[in-house]
Amino acid sequence: MAEAEAQAAEEETGTHVDVAVVGAGISGLTAAYRLKEAGRAPEVFEADGDVGGRMRARQEDGWIVEQGTETLASHGYPSTWRLIKDVGLDRDGGVLKVGSLAGVWRDGKAHAGSGHWVGTLTGAGLSLGGRMAMTGMLGGLLPSLGKVSTRRPGESPLGLRTVAEFVDGKHPDLHDYLLQPAASTGWAWDTRRSCVAPLVATMVATRGLHGWRTYRDGMDSLARKVAERLTVHTGRAVQEVTESPGGGVRLVFADGRVVTAREVVLAVPAPVARKLYPSAPAEELPFLDATSYSRMIRVTLQVDRPLAVRQSRGTKKVYALLIPEKEDGYLAGLTFEHFKAANRAPRGRGLVSMLSAERATDELMDRPDEEVVEKLLGRATRYVPELREALIASHVHRFPYAAPEATPDALRLQGAFLDRPVRAVEFAGDWVFQRPTSEAAVQAGELAAERILSRRRSPAAAQGPVPTVQA
Repeated sequence: MAEAEAQAAEEETGTHVDVAVVGAGISGLTAAYRLKEAGRAPEVFEADGDVGGRMRARQEDGWIVEQGTETLASHGYPSTWRLIKDVGLDRDGGVLKVGSLAGVWRDGKAHAGSGHWVGTLTGAGLSLGGRMAMTGMLGGLLPSLGKVSTRRPGESPLGLRTVAEFVDGKHPDLHDYLLQPAASTGWAWDTRRSCVAPLVATMVATRGLHGWRTYRDGMDSLARKVAERLTVHTGRAVQEVTESPGGGVRLVFADGRVVTAREVVLAVPAPVARKLYPSAPAEELPFLDATSYSRMIRVTLQVDRPLAVRQSRGTKKVYALLIPEKEDGYLAGLTFEHFKAANRAPRGRGLVSMLSAERATDELMDRPDEEVVEKLLGRATRYVPELREALIASHVHRFPYAAPEATPDALRLQGAFLDRPVRAVEFAGDWVFQRPTSEAAVQAGELAAERILSRRRSPAAAQGPVPTVQA
């Protein structure tokens, strides 16, 4: 009798939805959009107060302050561009070309052209010996390039070698001034832990850093456009997800409310998914447990002038400064957002971001904002001496889950995870493909939607009616 009364009380506050998507980052929003497009009725539940996840931005007194480091490529981002066109963001200048370059710091200045054809002329920070070694390395890679998969990088001829192992025994510049800063500045990777295959796969797919784009109105522009077409509930933190024996999935929220759904997409970082879904099938656990994340702090500074880093003459302004660990070890990079897109700051002003290296992240992740700004600013003035006197305001963004690390263990287990049976609880996020890019996140959202839709097409996976609330 008591159990029946408890279930009746739960039913009074319970809600049933068709598909519940947990997480309103670009991966979860993509999954929901593709499901709705196919005739399903998804609803998105987001713990934070707004959509976008790691791709968040806000307007502030004429500045567009972005939390992350997002750009998108004109090549190698087919799923993202398809979504952009579907929601009309490609019209009316919604996506802008990035006219400036990335550069590597060496010998007291920035050397422009990292990952760009300009680098073949400038050297992009490599010594003569380093350039010759890079040519040899690229020649050795050529037979493998067509076999490097962006979806299953661990199954490529590059295998499970880490970035450091890949260049071990080669000219030190290949690690110190090419691959290490490329992996660290954007993805916060430790080259001794992360595999080279996802990095190479991304470089091949995007053709380096040539032809990159940015969203005119901030990095969350696509997320906001997609969310406008969906039912999204913000401020709704999920506490636990469980499959019901009779079919369907039960979601318990932090405020005690209960939602049941025919299917669920967990579009959250793997460690969060593991915590929310403790009863995940045994064959899914090894990959979930092996997927680790790098961490990063990004501090964005509003400044009273469009500052620039010292660099070689005759090249375009550097908007992304890659700072090798060998040169610093505390600061991983600087970005000059006003060179990436002129509208990031009011006319005559500037917007500069500081990216922490692993040592600084470990030291400062739990420290007060003021201390974080002061410590990173103390290093950044080495590269931009006027930065402190030009400072107007600062914004600290902490990322405990900055990027999936793509360790050998994770890549080894990824294939089995991708080939697992379709179930009522699916997953989405860049970690699914072990590639820290928004394209990987969008692709993972599409895959989650495809897998859920296949349940309706497969008699073996057909589901019966789902009661309003499962006990």
